[in-house]
Amino acid sequence: MTIATHVLETPEVDLAYDVRGPLPTADGRRPLLLVGQPMDAGGFATLAALLPDRTVVTYDPRGLGRSTRKDGRTDHDPETQAEDLHALVQALGGGPVDIFGSSGGAVSALALVTAHPDDVAVLVAHEPPLIPVLPDAAAAERARVQVRDAYEAHGRGAGMAAFMTLSSWQGEYTDDYFAQPAADPAAFGMPAEDDGSRDDPLLSDVSWAVSSYRPDVGALLAAPTRLVVAVGEESAGVFTGRTSVAAAERLGQQVTVFPSHHGGFLGGEHGYAGQPEAFAARLRAVLDGDD
Repeated sequence: MTIATHVLETPEVDLAYDVRGPLPTADGRRPLLLVGQPMDAGGFATLAALLPDRTVVTYDPRGLGRSTRKDGRTDHDPETQAEDLHALVQALGGGPVDIFGSSGGAVSALALVTAHPDDVAVLVAHEPPLIPVLPDAAAAERARVQVRDAYEAHGRGAGMAAFMTLSSWQGEYTDDYFAQPAADPAAFGMPAEDDGSRDDPLLSDVSWAVSSYRPDVGALLAAPTRLVVAVGEESAGVFTGRTSVAAAERLGQQVTVFPSHHGGFLGGEHGYAGQPEAFAARLRAVLDGDD
């Protein structure tokens, strides 16, 4: 399928986005927007290719990938990104669109529905990392600080090892979690060398506004959007699995289970491969209301 790449210029950012399929759509179905954070559009290449029946739009969030910031900032804020998404929806024809949001992209999409409820007909929010919905939110924040501190002190390998420890821990962050020795990068197959960079959006604190986002449950429930909170079957009990279940409960629904893990839509070219064919089939069914 032909991919048309565009740049949406706004006063604060030049947003790069890609369109697979016709606009307006040939069959009248809504465009499907795939949203990630801190992942850019490249992470959705496999999933988009497995949805040839839809016009699929991917984009690079502000300050990531090909999208160039002009606002002089380096932080990532879901409410700011929601306004970028609103501008993108308007550029696509004014909406409503369907959205599949992954991780921080799910958080930005929730912020979009809150601010601009008519923009989105269906939102599938897959594993949003929402610390405030957890019963052990304070401990989760402490664990997040440990990731940042390991990264600041020793570089990406140490930071990623700490992050993997956080993201794979089963259940609440108890005293046993904090009593562990510092994670060894070698245990996760990562080098310990420090390249000196400290600008990783996942490991630094520039994206803390994403994981600190507190959903406006009243606004979300009042929106015309059909909201689906989704979780990977392999994520049961770990951080984003728990945040997904807790977010769904706050919205008065049960979490919708998808194949695989947090990156279940990823193909082999993106490292930690999931089950993209099964994931795409499940997403298609959920979007069509057959969940």
